[in-house]
Amino acid sequence: MAHQATPVRRARLGRALGPEPTAVSGAVLLLPGGDRVSTRRPSPLMATASVRALGRHLARAGRRDGLVSHVVHYRYRGWNDDEAHLVHDATWAADEVVRRYGDVPVCLVGRDMGGRAALHAAGHSAVTSVLALAPWLPENDRAASSEPVKQLSGRQVMIVHGTNDGRTDPELSFRLAARAKKANRDICRFEAHSDGHGLHHYRSEVHALAEDFVMGTLFGRAFSRPVTDALAAPPPLGLRMPLAAGFGRSLRK
Repeated sequence: MAHQATPVRRARLGRALGPEPTAVSGAVLLLPGGDRVSTRRPSPLMATASVRALGRHLARAGRRDGLVSHVVHYRYRGWNDDEAHLVHDATWAADEVVRRYGDVPVCLVGRDMGGRAALHAAGHSAVTSVLALAPWLPENDRAASSEPVKQLSGRQVMIVHGTNDGRTDPELSFRLAARAKKANRDICRFEAHSDGHGLHHYRSEVHALAEDFVMGTLFGRAFSRPVTDALAAPPPLGLRMPLAAGFGRSLRK
């Protein structure tokens, strides 16, 4: 009996979140978290739960501007060392956006291991900005010396991290941002005081901050004063910008 060939796993884009615009003029690709090493297929619901709410929020906020928001479904749950599967899937997703919608700007929004994937995949020609939420970075000092930053050149980058994150070390994302800032001034980093890995205490503020950043980088809307100040401030000030409680509500007054 002939052996059946093992089907090739492929990454895919989830259905557009929220209301679809009549014409797409910008895209957000949401990159969920993952594991350091795993060749298992991600659970669709569990893997995407952490980014779907933010994706829907951004889709509503950007509908009039033509924003579409998709979750990237990975082939594998793990980063898997030098294979860097999540990076390849993020790059494929950016290609897919160009294939579907044409030459529109893309913002990569990643959480946890997806945050690292977003930072790595920033060199794609369609990517104009990156938002990394509590990004997972390798320990043993690699974040300060070996994580790539050249691909961030010419991109606007924001990192958001809780100061009490017990899963991903906020100091590592600060050191990475400090390295990247030397070659690219359009990088800022916000700290959610005493918040943990899920950024649950500052959930509404994170959503408002993400909206401010994404709408500004994709559609040229004016940034709020805190984001403008964070981008302009020299290190370490612009890389340890406190995320104020109530951010977002104050912008609507």
